[in-house]
Amino acid sequence: MARKTESADPAEVLAPVTIAVGQEDLLLDRAVREVVTAARAADPDTDVRDLTSDQLQPGTLAELTSPSLFAERKVVVVRGAHDLSADTIKDVKAYFGAPAEEITLVLLHAGGAKGKGLLDAARKAGAREVACPKMTKPADRLAFVRGEFRTLGRSATPEACQALVDAIGSDLRELASAVAQLVADVEGTIDDAVVGRYYTGRAEASSFTVADRAVEGRAADALEALRWSLSTGVAPVLITSALAQGVRAIGKLSSARGGRPADLARELGMPPWKIDRVRQQMRGWTPDGVAAALLAVAEADAGVKGGGDDPEYALEKAVVAIARAARSAPRGVR
Repeated sequence: MARKTESADPAEVLAPVTIAVGQEDLLLDRAVREVVTAARAADPDTDVRDLTSDQLQPGTLAELTSPSLFAERKVVVVRGAHDLSADTIKDVKAYFGAPAEEITLVLLHAGGAKGKGLLDAARKAGAREVACPKMTKPADRLAFVRGEFRTLGRSATPEACQALVDAIGSDLRELASAVAQLVADVEGTIDDAVVGRYYTGRAEASSFTVADRAVEGRAADALEALRWSLSTGVAPVLITSALAQGVRAIGKLSSARGGRPADLARELGMPPWKIDRVRQQMRGWTPDGVAAALLAVAEADAGVKGGGDDPEYALEKAVVAIARAARSAPRGVR
């Protein structure tokens, strides 16, 4: 069985064969870089050959891995190994049985059904495996950001990690670069205020800040944040999405059983820190207010997706309606 690893000592990294499996480009590149770094630490003159699948023709692997007069260390990287021709796959499978000394073969494979026979053969041969899955879920990207801070030996609050994902989006390269910049520039624990200054110009620029101010009943602040967000290029659909999430969180928590944040987090699928935040935002909300706010979000969503002539006005109208709903509880009930 292949040995799955996220980090390993140099001896493991320089296993005869490494397979990097998945479709996340940043992680695939890191898997390659890890091997190359380890090889050059062992031998600064390591020869690196980086090939695409169409460049590895039948017989090419034998040429690349043949004994050298100077017994030099070599790393052979094959990208898109799932696209190799049938004849080349035969060569690679044969190589698994008798890998050359001082040579590390790195295969980058998408992990799907295509080329599965090659992947299975590599695993059966005991290849070192590095998982590089595409991170499609927000929770995965949030975990990635947390891991980046840990790897760099720095502390960041949960709110800061979430704010960074909200501000940067789904591009892992940009997220990794943002973490590295914050670590280099900021001393001490990194919080969401720092993230706001760096990546939105000010904290109010993010779509989630628009939503936070709206569900807190702070109409003027929400409108200011909205206008700033739109002026800095935040897509209207992202703002409607944030508004919807904010209102739904209020509705979920208001109808949930009481309990500790950790218990509610498991029940509602929210992190504990968000439970605490939503609890603070709930004051002033009623079931009728939640229903009215959800209707306002639905109308805004239709407006920004082509159902109206002015997406900005549709968003402003929704923000005002949500803020009004947040103050809908009768006097003495809040």
